[in-house]
Amino acid sequence: RRRLAPLNEDNGRFLLLAALIAAYLSAGATVFSALESPSEAAAQLRWNRTLHNFSRIFNISLPELRAFLRSYEAAMAAGIRVDALRPRWDFPGAFYFVGTVVSTIGFGMTTPATVAGKVFLIVYGLFGCAGTILFFNLFLERIISLLAFIMKACYERQLRRSGLLPPNFRKGPAVSGVGSLVGWKPSVYHVMLILGIFAIALSCCASAMYTAVEGWNYIDSLYYCFVTFSTIGFGDLVSNQNAVYQHQGLYRFGNFMFILMGVCCIYSLFNVISIVIKQILNWVLKKFECRCCPKCHKSSTRLSRRNAITPGARLRRHNVARDADGQYDSDTEGRRLSGEMISMRELTASSKVSLAILQKQLSETANGYPRNVCINTRQNGFSAGVGALAIMNNRLAETSDSR
Repeated sequence: RRRLAPLNEDNGRFLLLAALIAAYLSAGATVFSALESPSEAAAQLRWNRTLHNFSRIFNISLPELRAFLRSYEAAMAAGIRVDALRPRWDFPGAFYFVGTVVSTIGFGMTTPATVAGKVFLIVYGLFGCAGTILFFNLFLERIISLLAFIMKACYERQLRRSGLLPPNFRKGPAVSGVGSLVGWKPSVYHVMLILGIFAIALSCCASAMYTAVEGWNYIDSLYYCFVTFSTIGFGDLVSNQNAVYQHQGLYRFGNFMFILMGVCCIYSLFNVISIVIKQILNWVLKKFECRCCPKCHKSSTRLSRRNAITPGARLRRHNVARDADGQYDSDTEGRRLSGEMISMRELTASSKVSLAILQKQLSETANGYPRNVCINTRQNGFSAGVGALAIMNNRLAETSDSR
């Protein structure tokens, strides 16, 4: 009877993450339902009481009153308010709108009403969102490079103080000769801590500005900063909507810069956190790997011995083959000792050049040098990963072992 093949690590990680996300969504829905549902029911009860009292006092029928309120809701959706507000579709207002579109914030306080505007938005958002995501990835790459440069300088200074690095050491090709810096990469946890501190400081400064200018309380300002910087964009609080502000030009510039830096910083922080979540998933998978099925564990061990050459086993098998050469004159006997279909001596000789090229590439990648070596493998162009995760994997230390 044919047995199903066990899941590989990528599929196991994907299914585990999907299960955790489903549980996380269920838990969040339960908490928000418990917190907000009583308030919603009480507000609905108060509104019905107010509506009936207004209809009775002013002798207006409920259908007429509801029709008037529907017209008012339509006016609000079109951007019309009782108090004087800034124009929605002048050039500054339209620029604010397209900024929220391409950044995927999408407050919803301004929407195109014409058919031509809606069609143009589809085409405009397609290329605008793609370009903005590319900008975020490039920002992530540069902020990680900057943090790595600063952290490496601090690491070298620490080594000099401890006497492990010569005082006249300079960066360059000589870095490969210093054992303490070979393969050094910044820690993902340190990068996450730095980005987290910067995001909190930026949100606190922006919240102080919104509290002073918009008149919100500080908690609402912090809430607005998180919703905006994370591109959730509920639209219940929107900045820069009044007709006139004190120092209006300066406030508009500050609002734009805070939103731009906040979105870039939170995007980078989210990607670092996603790497940490991936490490936790790998740890969970490693803990529970094949514990429920001993036969599967034995089968995978037997298959790995016959068909896979792992980095840890390569050295052991090379030593076994080297010892076996002194005891056996026949390659067949050496193969029986190692359990492989080919002799380890032939395998080591045929892969010597590839191993040297691979080691050189890994060393250059770890120390930031350009990679000019092309390794012929069977993997496609996406084997190294794409997007933000590939950037983090190439530049942070704890992810390179799991790849």
